Amino acid sequence: MMKHMFKLNIAIVFLFFISIGLKGQTIPKEELIFLTSEWKGERFDDGRPRIPDGILERAKKIGIDDAWTVLNNEGYTNQFEGNWKMIHDDVPVVGRALTAMYMPSRPDVESNIKARGHAEGRKGNTNSWPIEMLSQGDVYVADGFGKIDAGTLMGATLATSIFSKSGNGVVFNGSARDLETVKELEGFNAFVRDFHPSFLEEMVTMGLNVPIRMGAAIVLPGDLVIAKQEGVLFVPAHLAEQVVATAEFVALKDVFGFEMVRTKKYTTGEIDSQWSDKIKNDFINWLKGKPELGKMTREELDKVLSKRTW
Repeated sequence: MMKHMFKLNIAIVFLFFISIGLKGQTIPKEELIFLTSEWKGERFDDGRPRIPDGILERAKKIGIDDAWTVLNNEGYTNQFEGNWKMIHDDVPVVGRALTAMYMPSRPDVESNIKARGHAEGRKGNTNSWPIEMLSQGDVYVADGFGKIDAGTLMGATLATSIFSKSGNGVVFNGSARDLETVKELEGFNAFVRDFHPSFLEEMVTMGLNVPIRMGAAIVLPGDLVIAKQEGVLFVPAHLAEQVVATAEFVALKDVFGFEMVRTKKYTTGEIDSQWSDKIKNDFINWLKGKPELGKMTREELDKVLSKRTW
């Protein structure tokens, strides 16, 4: 049984690499649309879901714990990965995933990939190719199979290029170099497995804008990346607005709850359990008195409370 499963997995991997090999290591547009078919909004020319800029801005302000809870409620339990080193502890990295998959180099494979890439107009080593594809709001997410020594996917020059193209940071299952210099890039951050002084060696780009694994998490191109001190959450594009809106409500609920408990209008038990109609109406009226915090209808409140586990 195990032997048959092994053969099946090898066949799936083989077919996948045939598919991405048709166009410079990138997944065919129709395949990416199929994999992200729950997304009904705008897409980039390559097929990636294009989460609106407004959602990205709102996502910077939400708690990653609250966002994780929403995903978990929806059955998406393989979207978080922790244990990262960062350049800055207080600079979140939030945006749309642009993915790259690396593998240990093999001379014949690397030679063929470079020859085809250069014929298509790609320049430099293969680790620069994903950077050339970045646009504003993207987060460069790369699976460098955890390599540290000689697994430095970025140094000061590439970090500067990444930041100038995307206005954003990176998440690498690998390493980076030039830490002291990169620290000077204000607003830039990197979530990596470690920092190392070595140069990149014996690695080749095997996939651009393809599904990848980041530790225990699966990442698809166009996913909403939320990287903060706790770790990195990869939110499927079609759930991005729901996750952000619900996490925003949780923050509002906490402010409302603190005020209600402090004024002794409600007990902690009442605030932290299923809300009665009276509490719901009081919340709506309370929010109307604080327009700077946003708006919410009773229908929207009922919907967000319907799956409450927080």
